[in-house]
Amino acid sequence: MKNLINKTLVSGAGLEAVVLRLPIGLILAAHGGQKLFAWFGGYGLDGTGQWMASVGLTPGFAIALLAGSAEFFGGVALMLGLLTRPAAMVNALTMLVALFWVHWGQGFFLDTHGIEYALALLSATTALIFIGGGQYSLDALIVLEAKDE
Repeated sequence: MKNLINKTLVSGAGLEAVVLRLPIGLILAAHGGQKLFAWFGGYGLDGTGQWMASVGLTPGFAIALLAGSAEFFGGVALMLGLLTRPAAMVNALTMLVALFWVHWGQGFFLDTHGIEYALALLSATTALIFIGGGQYSLDALIVLEAKDE
């Protein structure tokens, strides 16, 4: 069990992890806030759920709840560096679904709702799966506290 915790939390990364975690976490949390709470001009769970169902992601409300929660809570976790790898993994999966289910076939660029943005977020979250939260994260603090016990 301790080996699994170490593989999940330990990371040799430095500031590069922070530089990636903070903006990506902020972007994801903001998008999740749109889906869950109708913040920042979003439609909330009901509106997002209706839209999700309209593009074939059913049941729409449940999918909106899952995607919004992954983005919002996962984004906050990424900013804090808390369970960085699992948060990144959940968001990478969310972006993979968005990329292929929603944006594929719309072209490449953002102005046509193409894959560009989802691909960038997928790439960043996938990178965080590999590099972890780094030494400036709550993950590192948890590992440090666990060693003291």
